[in-house]
Amino acid sequence: MTELKLDSLGDGLQVAVIGASGAIGAAMVTLLASSDQVERIYACSRSSAVPAADNIVCLPVDLLDDQSIARAAEQITEPLDMVLVTTGILHEGENLKPEKSIRDFHPDHFARVFAVNITGPSMVAHYFLPKMARNRKNVFAVLTGRVGSIEDNQMGGWYAYRASKAAMNMIIKNLAIETARRNKSSVVVALHPGTVASNLSQPFQAGVPEGQLFTPAYAAEHLLATVDRLTPSDSGYLFAWDGEKIPF
Repeated sequence: MTELKLDSLGDGLQVAVIGASGAIGAAMVTLLASSDQVERIYACSRSSAVPAADNIVCLPVDLLDDQSIARAAEQITEPLDMVLVTTGILHEGENLKPEKSIRDFHPDHFARVFAVNITGPSMVAHYFLPKMARNRKNVFAVLTGRVGSIEDNQMGGWYAYRASKAAMNMIIKNLAIETARRNKSSVVVALHPGTVASNLSQPFQAGVPEGQLFTPAYAAEHLLATVDRLTPSDSGYLFAWDGEKIPF
């Protein structure tokens, strides 16, 4: 693993990772915990199965439970330099699967996907953005994905997932505009991690071209490197793991 460098953010960093028990979230927590620049990581998750280290504080958070998000935010006493939201749902159980056509539409599936992919991260912003540091660079980043780009969509399908990610991109744009009024040094962005070997991508990995299925560690390393390079002029946009700016 390459040594993590966060040159644009400095030392003594306070970081919150939402979804810390997921593939990308856990990889980010592990990488951040190994850095001398990071003083404390708040690992927020429904599960207690998160990486362990002296500088990791585990906080229970369920994105579908507004009060759990509020309680986690209340326990953070130092200004945050980064908040990384790494959660998401594409499929669940035997019934909830990405729609191939309008014949597959189901209101309960749309409600579930939108709750996890939009409402939950938006409520994280509600409670955690006021905890961000002032008068210096800070980063609020949410994993959305290239599939949320309307301009980039050439395949169709995956209706609820695509729509939820596109909607989250709009939330990011709004948050960036509002946050800049309080702190001109803030960076609020959406991130595309690539296709990562995880439970989310598992049913679809067979169709991924050779060399384009990333390990969680590889994705985490490149996403954090991208975040480090971003400036306030990049706030409100969608960036890929390699720094490419993706149109909304």
